[in-house]
Amino acid sequence: MADCYADLQQQITPDIAADFESTGKILRQLLQAEAIERNIRSIRYQTQAARFPVQRHLQGFDFSQSKIDQQLIHQLATQEFTAAAQNLAIAIGTSGIQHHDKKVRFGSRH
Repeated sequence: MADCYADLQQQITPDIAADFESTGKILRQLLQAEAIERNIRSIRYQTQAARFPVQRHLQGFDFSQSKIDQQLIHQLATQEFTAAAQNLAIAIGTSGIQHHDKKVRFGSRH
């Protein structure tokens, strides 16, 4: 489609240049909106296909119903250990891990 638009631009005559430019602005905005929408749909599809669990947040976690050390979890949530380049190993079940733009290495030992 972008190639077709470039071809049309080359065929413009001076008498329709202003109309073509205003129409071009609208087309660029529509194409940008369509690209964003497609990207959102792609991410949504990939997330559903990966069967990620429903998002859960630390604020809603009930520590009284778990044996997890609340202070340690809140300390790890600050991610200070990543700035110090310290390693962290977590043994989890089927839950997902969100990495917040940090380099993460996954592995398993059975």
